Formats: sequence, C-alpha cells, structure tokens
Amino acid sequence: MRIRYDQESDVLRLLLRDDPPVDAIEEPGGVIVSYGADGEPVSVEFLAASARRLIRHGEVSVTLESGTRP
Repeated sequence: MRIRYDQESDVLRLLLRDDPPVDAIEEPGGVIVSYGADGEPVSVEFLAASARRLIRHGEVSVTLESGTRP
C-alpha cells in the first residue's frame, strides 16, 4: 500500500494495488473508492483532507497497525 497527498488539490489517496481503476464510486462526504476489473478496491481518495484533519500541512504521520484488537 502507498499513501500519497497532493497539497495543491488537498487530496489524500491510499493506493491499495497497482491495478488500473475501471470504475469508481463517490461516497457521501467526499470519499472516492476506485475498483479494478476484478471488482476489488484499488484506491481510496479523501477529498478536502486537511479540512477533515486527516493531514496537517507540514506534518505527515502514518501509523500502520496489524493484528487484532481486544
């Protein structure tokens, strides 16, 4: 998985797979999920990322967790 942030457009993108998207659905609230030919998600985009406080200009912090929670 790769994470990209475009400061100019204020879009945070999670790239889940390298497959090209063939379809996309915009969910309420400015979240776009793109799907590959097999129907599985390939990316998730968050529009207005800084307004949602998903990212702060000049500060990037990513925490990757694995395992199960109690």
